[in-house]
Amino acid sequence: MSVQERKQRERADRERLIVATARELAEQQGWDAVTTRRLAERIEYSQPVLYSHFRGKREIIGAVALQGATEMAQAVRAAASAADGPRARVTALARAYLAFAARHPAVYDALFQLDGGLAYAQEDTPEPLKDAFAALLECLGEVAGDGVEPGLFTEVFWASLHGVATLTRAGRLPLEDSESRVELLVDRLPVPGTPG
Repeated sequence: MSVQERKQRERADRERLIVATARELAEQQGWDAVTTRRLAERIEYSQPVLYSHFRGKREIIGAVALQGATEMAQAVRAAASAADGPRARVTALARAYLAFAARHPAVYDALFQLDGGLAYAQEDTPEPLKDAFAALLECLGEVAGDGVEPGLFTEVFWASLHGVATLTRAGRLPLEDSESRVELLVDRLPVPGTPG
């Protein structure tokens, strides 16, 4: 391995450590606790080293969001692929999405609540974000129904899941009714293209 390759690998390792540490700290204490000073102390690098990787907290939030988007897409795809039939796939997708939001609240916030400097729903949207939406679209597109644009249907269904996730976490909706909300979204609303 050349000196250049070693330096690149070390840089990538430091970057992963910064992101993992920021994520861990945010999950434990919230994003307000994530400062460059605290990160530097935890990873035992100077603040200038942190700034050589990220210009500040906003970029760190963006890096966590991209990592989270990849993980959420994997979770949704795995859940949907294990289900049989369109309605079961949508149910599995909804459960996986809500479970991801509940298990990883700081990552979810980085994705959908905080400014990570990322473009959403635009030409220059980063691939992990596009792929996370594609994971939803793959499943929801098949139930959009005749005359309904699949991307638009996916956006509306996703907005419903986001609302349920956010309001439940904030204590505005009772946690014990989570499964009933999934059933309502999937089974009782007129979901075109699915039986019953």
